[in-house]
Amino acid sequence: MRLRYIPFSLLLIGVLLPISCGDDSNPPATASETWSVGTALPSLRQRDADGFLDLRGIIHVHSYFSHDACDDMPVVDGVRNEPCFQDLRRGMCQTRHDFMMFTDHPADFREAEFEAGLLFRPAHNDVLVERSGQAVAAWAGCPDVDPVLVLAGSESSRVMPVGLEGHVADTPEERSAVYGSDRPEDAARLRAQGAVILLAHPEMYTVDELAARDIDGFEMYNLHANLLRRDSLAAALRLLQRLNNGDPGLPHPDLALLPIVVEDERYLERWGTVLARGLRRVTTMGTDAHRNTLPTLMQDGERVDSYRRMLLWFSNHLLVEPESDGSWDDRHLKDALRDGRLYGAFEMFGYPENFAFFADIGGRREPMGAEVNLTAGPILRVHAPRVRGLDPALEAPQMTTRLLRAVEGGFEEVARGGDVLEYAPSQPGAYRAEVRIVPLHLRADLGSDADEYLARDFVWIYANPIYIE
Repeated sequence: MRLRYIPFSLLLIGVLLPISCGDDSNPPATASETWSVGTALPSLRQRDADGFLDLRGIIHVHSYFSHDACDDMPVVDGVRNEPCFQDLRRGMCQTRHDFMMFTDHPADFREAEFEAGLLFRPAHNDVLVERSGQAVAAWAGCPDVDPVLVLAGSESSRVMPVGLEGHVADTPEERSAVYGSDRPEDAARLRAQGAVILLAHPEMYTVDELAARDIDGFEMYNLHANLLRRDSLAAALRLLQRLNNGDPGLPHPDLALLPIVVEDERYLERWGTVLARGLRRVTTMGTDAHRNTLPTLMQDGERVDSYRRMLLWFSNHLLVEPESDGSWDDRHLKDALRDGRLYGAFEMFGYPENFAFFADIGGRREPMGAEVNLTAGPILRVHAPRVRGLDPALEAPQMTTRLLRAVEGGFEEVARGGDVLEYAPSQPGAYRAEVRIVPLHLRADLGSDADEYLARDFVWIYANPIYIE
């Protein structure tokens, strides 16, 4: 996460807490089929009823090729910050993601050789993905667990192309001009290099600007933007005060920032309004991790904003159509992203299993992102997931499924239910699904604030829409 300005409330942190960065070591993540808070589970990588693989990963994250990463020190004594790099590599492996779509800022990314921008390290058993003799992505090797597919990209205030298959120009100056541009001719150059063109921080743009941009999508949630809300800053300050006081009633460290995970009306308003105007835009969840915001150590000895902790909170799930032998690469991920086959899940509450949202047309299922004619009589169905690997002895969470239709100003709820929700739309529009959760199963991990947390529900899943024509 990157704070673009430091509000007064965060300036107090330096007074209230002695800042300690520790030794950059992280506790090992558990790789078990039994889930508990802080546990990372791998994707099942099994085809669903429609033949898709549900692959999970991060879209919008920064490495030491961003000028403001690594506590604003991506370079130390003329060398890229190796401890920060290793923290990132550990976090990537510990959180068991299938893919990582990096979005480094142009000022540093433009200078990097493309293989370096893929964080390619032969010593880590990395393997390049090559086409026509050129590196386009890289499998990052992980000790004892599956590798992670790394895709390169860039984020500026104007555009966020992900999945680049090479730099767009030969010189840093030319690259920077394109990576920081929203001109249609530069969008064409980015797409020619394989990029899906997204936009970060939609709260910084009007609906008219989002509608006019030549982009494939924008964010439905951004952790950095959440942290900058006044209520979230106050919650973060309370947490740090309690840490300083040695409060024994603190939640599990991987749940401690739960109060800042709130729905952002600015995002929902823009998302719904753009769709209501008849535009097609995929939406993603942005982690925006930089490891440069909250170096204070939690009670587990790990800094608040370690890569592992930031990457563990939520991810983007892409429904990927693999090859006949089950294989996939960066192209399959980007096809799913362009087509809108994506839902975001806040996995701090647990990994969802068997979630489904589709349009049923006489037994034929159309996935998220599909366009369906109203005259075909579609039935929209939402299947609530279960928490994968949850101890059956724990109190079961309460879940609510919702269907929402995009309207000017946001979304209107058209139906809600429990395990299975069915709805026959009577008018055209963009319909998205949502799963909300009261995390009763986390009672023992929520400390002295458990009753407060469990008196409300949280968003667990945001799904992209199906378009009824």
